[in-house]
Amino acid sequence: MILKWFHKNKKDYPDFWMDYMDSFKNFKKSPIEETRFIAFDTETTGFDKKNDRILSIGAVTFIGKSIHVNDSLELYLEQEIFNPETVKIHGLMKKNALEKVTELEAIKLFLAYIKNAVLIAHHANFDKNMVNEMLARHGLGKLQNSFIDTGHLFYKSKHIIYREHLKKHDTLDDLCKELNVPKVDRHTANGDALITAIVFLKILSRLDKRKNLQWEYLLNE
Repeated sequence: MILKWFHKNKKDYPDFWMDYMDSFKNFKKSPIEETRFIAFDTETTGFDKKNDRILSIGAVTFIGKSIHVNDSLELYLEQEIFNPETVKIHGLMKKNALEKVTELEAIKLFLAYIKNAVLIAHHANFDKNMVNEMLARHGLGKLQNSFIDTGHLFYKSKHIIYREHLKKHDTLDDLCKELNVPKVDRHTANGDALITAIVFLKILSRLDKRKNLQWEYLLNE
């Protein structure tokens, strides 16, 4: 997992990045029920990873079946790029009363929070790519964490979880409906992170009942 560039030119990276990378030294996967998972979500100005920007990041930690609501992260970023068309989705205005941090400060706080946890997201590649692009703008490497995509996991698990044939579920709303998860604070980063955590735990529970709960099945690797 640790890439070659980590060992090359270490002095070129800031301390906060080295601290993040150090969390993967001698890292070994724990049993699933003992693993620190973090469900996270980003709200963005759009869907172009090069030209759009992250407006907010929400994340929540859970271990086993316990969601640690007191161990969460909520960040709002200062923004120079603004797309009024996306406001009706995420509700974040360019200038409002929310306390905001710079992109670099958001990176520091996010990396210190996640460390080597397994990251959970719905349509995980989008959030992963947006964060990696943010890291690249500051001369940093890519996220090293293992990822699980709830949408992909649900779709490939449906033949195990359900007897009847189901259509492909693309949205978090679809999974909430199918798994009976309340959509509290939907389309906020923190709200969607918590919903994603609950969705993931419900999928895990059903997989566990059918004795099909294995790392190789869960990870996007």
